[in-house]
Parts: sequence; structure tokens; C-alpha cells
Amino acid sequence: MLIGELSRISGVDARLLRYYEAQGLLEPRRGANGYREYDEDSVVVVRQIRALLEAGLSTEVIRAVLPCVRGELPEFDWCVDVRAIMDRELAIAEERIAELQRSRSNLAGFLGKS
Repeated sequence: MLIGELSRISGVDARLLRYYEAQGLLEPRRGANGYREYDEDSVVVVRQIRALLEAGLSTEVIRAVLPCVRGELPEFDWCVDVRAIMDRELAIAEERIAELQRSRSNLAGFLGKS
């Protein structure tokens, strides 16, 4: 399928699909005419990328863990280093949450609210 069809099926703009390709997340073939050609599995890969982005992972982290992702949910095959990567990302997210909670507490204090 061409990029327009993948965009329509996945609901992801063609510019984002090209960005995913540039980031090494999506690998289309090139037809004789030079157009990007995607297989049916590309729809699942795009959905996996979207789910991992929604979880707050960077494209760099997604590139590292994507080979170990299965299904649209996605689920993980715990390949070498993937659990350590995900544990590190969870710790980073928890620290960001703690920082936001401190900021919220300070702002609420300025407003006389708890």
C-alpha cells in the first residue's frame, strides 16, 4: 500500500509516517517508481508506535524496544535490555510526576489553597 492508504487506515498523517521512517521506526520498501510501499504489518507497527508515544516514550527509546513489541496493545517479548530500558523510563516518569506535584503544591500555596 502507498503512504496515503497507510495514513487513511492508521489515522496518522503522512508527514508523521515519513517522520517515523526518518527516525528508523518504520521501514517501507521503495517501488520501481520510487514511491514508498508498505505491507499490511505496517498498520500494526504504526499503532504500536502511537501507543508507545502515548506512554511518553521518545522515538529513540521506541527504536530500541520496537523489535520486541508484539500486537497492537502492545505487548513485549522481554528481549535483552528491554526491561531495563522500560524500568528506566518508568523511573524518569515517576520523577517528572514528583516534580509536577512539588510545583503544584508551591503554586497552590501561593494561592492559599492546599
